Amino acid sequence: MTIGEYYELEILRQVDFGMYLKSDLGDVLLPVKYIPEGYKVGDSIRVFLHRDSEDRLLATTLEPYGKLNDFVALQVRDIAPHGAFMDWGLEKDLFVPVKEQPRRYQVGDIEVVKICLDHKTDRLLGVGKLNVFLDKDASELSEGEEVDILVFDESDLGYQSVVNQRYSGLLYKNELFQPVRVGDELKGFVSKIREDGKLDLRLNKVGVEAIDENAKRLIEALEKNDGELALHDKSSPEEIQRELKMSKKAFKKALGGLYKNKRVELLDSGIKLLN
Repeated sequence: MTIGEYYELEILRQVDFGMYLKSDLGDVLLPVKYIPEGYKVGDSIRVFLHRDSEDRLLATTLEPYGKLNDFVALQVRDIAPHGAFMDWGLEKDLFVPVKEQPRRYQVGDIEVVKICLDHKTDRLLGVGKLNVFLDKDASELSEGEEVDILVFDESDLGYQSVVNQRYSGLLYKNELFQPVRVGDELKGFVSKIREDGKLDLRLNKVGVEAIDENAKRLIEALEKNDGELALHDKSSPEEIQRELKMSKKAFKKALGGLYKNKRVELLDSGIKLLN
């Protein structure tokens, strides 16, 4: 048993200021303000274990935004010379030491950290230097697989991300057709697994499935516009991106498939949906 995790604990006794719960770490206080109605001595209750501002072991029924070993996006509530304090859903903020910040955090910023346990002090803290924690063996994944993406850094090339709370991946800016920011949690797909274990990511499907998905999006756009769109193979990439949120290359592939299957008619003015 350790702090930073959820446990089902038995209520041992009740006092004016709360209830004491039985745990492997000793009796743990659940303050009265966190006790739901109807609980009594002998019941079990699900709680999160942490330490308060005076380093006392406490239980709470509040749910923080992450638990031990999670990668999580948090907002900087305050800064001090020795570190930053992150809002993570509990009264006591999560502390990120300066030495664990990849850059100096600023109040109001959203930053991604891993929730860790300092074994010397038995305190929870946040670590913003993430690469050391990310698995270089991505053999359990396959290209085209859907994954969870948590964006944690931006470069000229793209957005570095935590994939499935375990791996490192990159969303390339020239393949994005929607705004992306640090802290965003997205669904995406593995487009390539590199030899170093890092992943190339896309927010849309790849291969044949991507064409099918784009064709569906094109038909939906046509239906919303009374069956016609003023787009064609000579339309600019900017026009296509603005209307359909896809690249011109993806648009032409989807349009070609729909035309071949006699779902659309090509006009000088654009595209017409056929019944």
